[in-house]
Amino acid sequence: MSDANNIVIFDFETTGLSPKMGDRAIEIGAVRIKNGLVVERFQALMHPGMRVNSFIENFTGISNEMLAEAQPCAVVMDNFCDFIDSDNLVAHNASFDKSFLDAELQRISRHYSGQISCSMLLARRILRDAPNHKLGTLVDYLNIQSEGGYHRALFDSEMTAQVWLAMITKIQHHYKIPTVSFALLQKLCKTPASAVHRLLSNWQ
Repeated sequence: MSDANNIVIFDFETTGLSPKMGDRAIEIGAVRIKNGLVVERFQALMHPGMRVNSFIENFTGISNEMLAEAQPCAVVMDNFCDFIDSDNLVAHNASFDKSFLDAELQRISRHYSGQISCSMLLARRILRDAPNHKLGTLVDYLNIQSEGGYHRALFDSEMTAQVWLAMITKIQHHYKIPTVSFALLQKLCKTPASAVHRLLSNWQ
């Protein structure tokens, strides 16, 4: 059974909201966690084959000039697929990042073997008193030290990792579960918030 604190946490910056609408990835950032510690990082800009609009430039701080010097998506994603290896994956609002991961890897005929879970869905169940479940709000709510800017892929991955590990610690301490499995957290993400306490209280 896979441990929830042995994973790869990743984040994309993109040209827009949906690969089905022709949007592409422009940056990937990721951290590998082993036994609850960040042991490896991956970050790269990638050229999407199109210009990004001014909104995306302002939102991410990634300019067309920066992307002009970046490797193509195919090269970066091939390297990232090697980085993932067989690890399970986590992203904040994972449905968004998974859609781009799947689309970009499909373009180069590669795939991953791990499972994916969502730190935002988990936070809605474990951190119910937070004002909302945006990444920046959760970082402040948990008093996590942060130095950097959101909407850059590696920084967002680093902060997601800290939120994820804090939630695992909360589960361990509150419910006396010494080893939190990835499967348990996947199950929690699909469990109604009202049923979370009962599930964790009875977990063997």
